[in-house]
Amino acid sequence: MMATYEGRYTDAQALRIAVVVARFNDLVTGKLLSGCLDCLARHGVDTSSNSDQLDVAWVPGAFELPIVTQTLALSGQYEVVITLGAVIRGDTPHFDVVVAEASKGIASVSRETGVPVIFGVLTTDTMQQALERAGIKSNLGWSYGLQALEMGSLMGVLRSATSAS
Repeated sequence: MMATYEGRYTDAQALRIAVVVARFNDLVTGKLLSGCLDCLARHGVDTSSNSDQLDVAWVPGAFELPIVTQTLALSGQYEVVITLGAVIRGDTPHFDVVVAEASKGIASVSRETGVPVIFGVLTTDTMQQALERAGIKSNLGWSYGLQALEMGSLMGVLRSATSAS
C-alpha cells in the first residue's frame, strides 16, 4: 500500500526553530523577519523575547548565512532553520558570486545535516523588487515561516514512520 507523508501547520508547538538573518540590506531583511515571525506566532510558535522555541541569529550578509546555519543545524537543538537575506544586483559580478555561494552553502547544510533549511534569500535586480517581496505587495517572510512549519512537521512524520518500520 502506498504511503503518503505530509507536514501540517498545526504541529508548531512541538518545533524548535532557528532563524538566521543577513544584516546587509536590513531594510528588506527586517521586513522578511517580521513577516516570518508573524506567521510563526499565528500558528502557535512562541516568538516572545524569552521564547524557548525560537532563536534568531544575525549575520553580516548573505555570504555568511551557510556557516551559521550549519552551526545551528549541527547543534541538535532545532527541527528546522530559516535563512533570510536579500541580495540586490549591482554593477559588478559580486551579486553572482554571493548568490551562488549562499545558495550552494545553504542547500548543502540541509543535505549534510538532515535538518530542513528554508531558503529565504531574495535575489532581485532592484531594491524596489526586494521591497515588493518583503511587504509592499506581499511578504515572502510569511511564506518562509509556513515552509518551516510544514517541513519541521513532515520530518517528524517521516522519522516516526521510518523508525516504526
